[in-house]
Formats: sequence, C-alpha cells, structure tokens
Amino acid sequence: MSYEDKITSFAAQVREGKVAEPTGELRLGVDLGTANIVLSVIDAEDQPVAGAWEHSTVVRDGIVVDWAGAVKAVCGLKEILENRLRCRFTAAAVDIPPGISEGTIKVFRNVLTAADLAVSQIVDEPVAASRVLGIADGCVIDIGHGTTGVSILKGGEVVQSVDEPTGGHHMNLVLAGAYQVSYDEAEDLKKDPKRTDDVFGVIRPTLEKMATIAQRAIAGHRLEMVHLVGGAASLPDAPDVFSAVLGLPVVRPLEPLFVTPLGVAMGGKK
Repeated sequence: MSYEDKITSFAAQVREGKVAEPTGELRLGVDLGTANIVLSVIDAEDQPVAGAWEHSTVVRDGIVVDWAGAVKAVCGLKEILENRLRCRFTAAAVDIPPGISEGTIKVFRNVLTAADLAVSQIVDEPVAASRVLGIADGCVIDIGHGTTGVSILKGGEVVQSVDEPTGGHHMNLVLAGAYQVSYDEAEDLKKDPKRTDDVFGVIRPTLEKMATIAQRAIAGHRLEMVHLVGGAASLPDAPDVFSAVLGLPVVRPLEPLFVTPLGVAMGGKK
C-alpha cells in the first residue's frame, strides 16, 4: 500500500469509524494536537486499522494547557477504539512538537499514564510524519493550528528543527477581522469550498509568513524537495505558495492532516 493509500484509508477510519482487518499485533498512537486529539491504530505491517478523533483546545502552541481535559479525551477515544476492535490497549506511543522542554515532555507522558497507558515511545512530530512518507533524509514542514514546524532529517533523525507560532489559528484571526465574524465562523469560512478563492486572497500573507519561516529554517541545506503536512496545509493553493517562496518542489499528501497522527502509531506497542 502506498503512503497516499495509507493516509486516505486512515482518514476514512477516523472520519467514518471504519475498521480494517489487522495482521498481527495492534499498536496505538496518540497525537495531542492544538485543534484535534487523534488516536491511531496500526497492525504489525504498519497498515492503518482504526482511528478516532476529537476537536479539542487542550493543547496550545505545543503545551498542554488543560491536563484533565486531555486525559478525559484520550480515555474516551481509547474506549471507542477498544470497543470497535474488541481489545484492550495498555500502552501507546505519543508524539511531541520538536524543541519542547523536558518538563513539557513529562506532561505529555503523564497524560498517557493517567489514561492507563504505558508510554511505549515518545517521538518528534516530524519523525512520525517521515515514517508515513517513507523518507529518512529531507525536510518536513508541518503547518498545524498553532505553529509552523520545519524539520531537517538525516538518517531518520532530526538534525535541525524550528517551530514558530503561526498556523491555522492565525488564519482564523485574520479572517475574523476581515469579515467581521466570530472565530468559529472564520474557521467554517476557511473550510467552505465555495469560498476558497475569496478566503485565499485574505490569508495568503499568513501562508507566505509560514513559508518565510520555512525558508529561514532550511537556509544552508541542500534539498531537492520539501514535504508539506498538517491541517493548515489543506488549503488548495498552499503548496504553490510554499514552492514560490522556497524555490523548491513541494509535495503534499491528499489528506495532510492525518499524516503525523498515523505515523505516531508506527512507533508504539500494544
């Protein structure tokens, strides 16, 4: 199965509650994102089996700001997956934003522990994404709801990482101001396919700022292309904006939101 097929299958599992027939051991991954908490399950052959998600604001700029809410969400999503798969999970991998402090990492670990899950592995978000994309050397740009993360990988390890606070949240603020609507209405406006052209004209400067963050981060590195992931990368013209600023080809999966959450499970154990 190609990485595009894997990501597309996982997206359907998350959105529609679908379950695939697994091969061998099941592994669980937990992605505590700024806009969504996503749990993923893969089998022994790294194929997606099931997933569940919840829109959430328990994490802000890579920091868990609502610990109790995070634990409750993980427990609820774990129970959903256990019921679908008729199994029990006792361990999971969790991903973390690059460059966060040891104290913040401990909080991520404690969320899983409070949800009765042993921590099988802690993995940087760009490494999780690279597992799905099948790259060991290159650049992953993750534009999420709160931040733009840029990571350079060599031999499967992150050798340089930058994470700055510009993401989908900032797009919403710009849209809310431009159209004089609420924050939630701005989020809906951003996702409305009928308003894509209008919206893009307003938020293009924000995307260009994200691309400029990436441009500074990759300066001095020889790259043939970059990989663009994250929920805020879903805008149709996002790859073109990044390519124009970076002067490099930009590859974006069809479902960029689900790349990193799927990759987390590839490091976990049941």
